[in-house]
Amino acid sequence: MADIGTADVRQYLRGLAVFAGELPEFDPDAAPERPEELFVDWLTGAVDDGVREPHAMTLSTVGADGRPSARVLLLKNVDRHGWQFAAGAASPKGRDLAANPVAALSFHWPQQARQVRITGTVAPEPAERSAADFLARSPGARAEALAGRQSSPLRDVRELELATERALERIEREPGLVVPEWTLYTVRAEQVEFWQADKQRRHTRLRYERVGEDWTRGQLWP
Repeated sequence: MADIGTADVRQYLRGLAVFAGELPEFDPDAAPERPEELFVDWLTGAVDDGVREPHAMTLSTVGADGRPSARVLLLKNVDRHGWQFAAGAASPKGRDLAANPVAALSFHWPQQARQVRITGTVAPEPAERSAADFLARSPGARAEALAGRQSSPLRDVRELELATERALERIEREPGLVVPEWTLYTVRAEQVEFWQADKQRRHTRLRYERVGEDWTRGQLWP
């Protein structure tokens, strides 16, 4: 690990490599008509190139007080209807979405120097779909959601351990148990931007914009 002081951070950061290695080609003229089709192409390409956790994304929301908040979580699905993720309705992100049902998603695949940015409205899926998503989670993940109290102050880690143990025991007794507040959300995209870096900074940006149920697309200046 580098030994640097705070006064040296600027120079240290400027010395870090960016856009290293071979970068994939991107021809925006050959892009499909719908953004979810191009997204799946890029996602599977990231998997093929060994990108770790390529389905991890930054979810940005805005609370009732107007303050933005961002965190990383996993994409659950994408289709013609939108991009899906899941969360507890009583969690900070769930409360944000109840107050302002809009969000931004950001994907970053650094090995390919690619980003995808998505903005749109957010709506909860029906209870049966949320329940199916919850039951598809691992026992540990279900126990974490069942224990609840996400983002509450933790005064003693043993308290967390005991709550998780009790939740796991309950899940073993009731394998079909679903946390009522667990919610599968769908982002109905209004804009989707695909960004491909170039070593000479002539980056390629292609933006899709929704028009009813169809899409227009065009390039942006870097």
